[in-house]
Amino acid sequence: MATVAGRESSTSVSLVQRIVGGVIGGVAGGLVFGAMMAMMGMLPMVASVVGSKSAVVGFIYHMFNSVIIGIAFGLLFGALSRTYGLGALWGLVYGVIWWVLGPMILMPLLLGMGLQFGAAFTPPMLMSLVGHLAYGLITGLVYVGYVRSRLVGSGETTA
Repeated sequence: MATVAGRESSTSVSLVQRIVGGVIGGVAGGLVFGAMMAMMGMLPMVASVVGSKSAVVGFIYHMFNSVIIGIAFGLLFGALSRTYGLGALWGLVYGVIWWVLGPMILMPLLLGMGLQFGAAFTPPMLMSLVGHLAYGLITGLVYVGYVRSRLVGSGETTA
């Protein structure tokens, strides 16, 4: 709920604002996570999903996914992310969800491998968890920042 002069208002964040906030948050989170993957030499493996071994292709594919996943954050968790604390919390939850979905389910299936739950607590997967947590945290915080800036611009603020 948005508040105007301390009173509750029925004004909510529009669908377009949630999508745009998700895009902006996803790009910010994706850039940080992408830099982490580049430092660990993981981008060629990401590129292999689309039949390449190029780190540049891996980064582009990663950023495409970051935008789509950011939009999903805005749509699924945007209404719950009304404050920076809630944006951080739901972003971290979202990061864990994508840590399970991405490297343990979707990517292995796309590469013709089996599910990777047995490798969940190996060093590479734990580094992936850190990256997904960073992505989720940054996505959630930037999402809230964007939405708040839109509400302030329209004369409203959030609680």
